[in-house]
Amino acid sequence: MIEANDPSLKSWVEVPKGSDFPIQNLPFGIFKTQSSNARVGVAIGNQVLDLLILNKLGFFDDFKIHDSVFNNPYLNDLIALGKPFCGALRQRISKLLNINNPELRDNKNARLKVLNFSYNVQMQMPIKVGDYTDFYSSMDHATNVGTMFRDPANALLPNWKHLPVGYHGRASSIIVSDTPFHRPKGQTKPADSDLPIFGPSKLMDFELEVAFVIGKETKLGETISTEEASNYIFGLALFNDWSARDIQTWEYVPLGPFLAKNFASTISPWIVTLDALEPFRTAGYKQEPKVLPYLKYKGEKNIDIQLEVFIQPENGEDNLICKSNYKFMYWTMEQQLAHHTSNGCNINICDLMASGTISGPTPDSYGSMLELSWKGTKPITLKDGSERKFINDNDTVTIRGFSEKHGVRIGFGEAKGKLLKSL
Repeated sequence: MIEANDPSLKSWVEVPKGSDFPIQNLPFGIFKTQSSNARVGVAIGNQVLDLLILNKLGFFDDFKIHDSVFNNPYLNDLIALGKPFCGALRQRISKLLNINNPELRDNKNARLKVLNFSYNVQMQMPIKVGDYTDFYSSMDHATNVGTMFRDPANALLPNWKHLPVGYHGRASSIIVSDTPFHRPKGQTKPADSDLPIFGPSKLMDFELEVAFVIGKETKLGETISTEEASNYIFGLALFNDWSARDIQTWEYVPLGPFLAKNFASTISPWIVTLDALEPFRTAGYKQEPKVLPYLKYKGEKNIDIQLEVFIQPENGEDNLICKSNYKFMYWTMEQQLAHHTSNGCNINICDLMASGTISGPTPDSYGSMLELSWKGTKPITLKDGSERKFINDNDTVTIRGFSEKHGVRIGFGEAKGKLLKSL
């Protein structure tokens, strides 16, 4: 067991009951305050630990890390130091925060300098994304969509159970949680028209996803096996790959998603390390027919992450509309990465790879409005009496997620985005 994951650990920093960020988590992110520039932090309870100040005060002297790694608007330079290095740093932070360690606990001046309450910080985009890949790896989601647009007998295309389907997305429009964006415009083709029209999308949707961050690069021509894949994955974040369904329907044949997807995708600000999530590994779906040798894996590779989606109308309350789980993935992230590199495609530090919409086997676990409202035929009624087939202007969609076991809750915070009216 990784020492920093020990369920018995407690911190001298108060961690409220139900917090996403106990001492067993310690996710990395980028924050700034009114008096400081963007820098690397770690979440603990409802506070953020300033790693730059900790380094300046000598608490990381054994690591010999240059201040520039922490005095940085992105995590890329830290992640590039390697997963073993970052794991050792996480372990050091765990010891500094341990209730039995007086080193920082009893140093009042240092404590005042290195801890910031969450309400006093502004979270930033955690990584500078180089390349972004989105997969299509939830069998329940793919079956639902295939049933809607084809027929139940041919819901899954012939290749779906043989490889993790994916496409290369747009990195420049990935935005951090709490960043609003405008309803996109594009070409659509109304059912009663022979010709397309141009205008704001009428069928805006969310997609419940989890993304993983690459922590080790490869050279062109190299491949990664499913056994090696976890060594290349630094951590995970919540992800909402917003989708304009009407634009997508008209444009996606023959080359797939384009303008229906690349206008905005929302990522949560904290990157939860894969190390912190190892205790929550679980079995996935049985894969039939048997996969090709390069996609085979041993052990339990799915992760039990409970996921929730909320819609909040303007000046209204949050409405829980979906409860799903990352363990419902048919293709694991190790298989996704092995397939991605199987042709020699090189990967780089802080490339981002998203799961695709995560739907479960029951209607309340569907991970998109397309499924929840079943293509608009089953509207969802909110607390204020209004109905939703898709997302309205000024609606805020929030994704939350956490793993829980042996009294330890490892959470992600949230990926929140507000849809503004079209410009």
